Amino acid sequence: MTESTYPMLAVADALAIVLRETIALPASHIPLGSARGRVLAEDVTAPDPLPPFPASVKDGYAVVAADGPGIYLVIGEVTAGRMADFAVAPGSVAYITTGAPLPRGADAVVMVEETESLPAAGGRTIVRINSAVRPGDDVRPVGFDVAAGQQVLAAGTRLGAAEIGLLATVGAATVSVHPAPRVAILSTGDELVEVGTPLNAGQIRDSNRPTLAAAVEAAGGIVVDLGIAGDTQPAIEAALARGLAEADVLLTSGGVSMGNLDLIKPLLDRLGQVHFGRLRMKPGKPCTFATVEAGGRKRLLFGLPGNPVSSLVTFYLLGVPALRKLAGRPEPSLTRVQVCLSEPLRLDAYRPEYHRATVRWEPSLHDGRGGLLAVSTGMQASSRLLSMRSANALLELPQGDGVLEVGATATALLIDEI
Repeated sequence: MTESTYPMLAVADALAIVLRETIALPASHIPLGSARGRVLAEDVTAPDPLPPFPASVKDGYAVVAADGPGIYLVIGEVTAGRMADFAVAPGSVAYITTGAPLPRGADAVVMVEETESLPAAGGRTIVRINSAVRPGDDVRPVGFDVAAGQQVLAAGTRLGAAEIGLLATVGAATVSVHPAPRVAILSTGDELVEVGTPLNAGQIRDSNRPTLAAAVEAAGGIVVDLGIAGDTQPAIEAALARGLAEADVLLTSGGVSMGNLDLIKPLLDRLGQVHFGRLRMKPGKPCTFATVEAGGRKRLLFGLPGNPVSSLVTFYLLGVPALRKLAGRPEPSLTRVQVCLSEPLRLDAYRPEYHRATVRWEPSLHDGRGGLLAVSTGMQASSRLLSMRSANALLELPQGDGVLEVGATATALLIDEI
């Protein structure tokens, strides 16, 4: 019997190797408008305070708090974007809008709902102040939101809508971020044809490349499509050479098992260093990981199994964390949560299984409390891509005999939103 020369690694050990060999891509400055989804490469501090002046929180009247309720002369108005050219003295007030700078002399704002406009007297505007305020009421002092020199975002922060707004607030027109990884994807096999091509005898459509491309884009990568290579070493080698020249990561699917036409492992062994070639998992045992020096930098190569589910599951477990680390994320691993099983699941006696499931919040589980419920996607054959449909988690089922019963607790790795 032919035996693999590669030891069978636990997935946790394989992931540790992948992350050890993965280094964040060199940072560059890009316009703020292009930075959503990227990861900051350096801390960002505020060059000036926000607000840079005492600002009104509400529409109302700027007052001297010690004056108290009464009837007052309105000596002017201040609107957002303007500095008052007058001062508020005791016995007078000024109309002010939300966000406007507090005029000199005033120390509080009375909101307009607590006032009453009175008929003008002698051409002068008069207002009744109906409530007492304390100094500082409804006024944002200088630096209330952000102090000058304050760190507003740390290196390693992934930029979403709020972070982009904060960067704009402190005037960061450009930001230093790690680039999105470029990921080359190659399918191998003489039996494969492009989607939309009529099938001849013995042929199947290539689903792995579109599937992996979608998963790469969802993980924040940029896809480089290497197409399909037949089962010949020159064809595969030429495709890999292009991938090494154009991408940070290469994903191949197929050609990593033990047959005569499984050419990926020997080729990777010749091009660089193969770190592992088998995983103790179901599905995805023949997954391979290698590194190759090209263009002055280390490139990551994942030889994924050819079965559609095996290919996608191993990409989620190993490829997604690698892409996250390349993109600068300090915690690249998939999120792990505790779930309750909705049905009995049989364990595999030989390997731990990554069982595809849909996880959702349930307000009342078997014990009467709320929690996350995991529902299996059905038959788990590694060729059955239907088992990935609607799956947002991989249940980590331990190797063993017997069954995990309904209501049992299991861990799950999230591959999509709940």
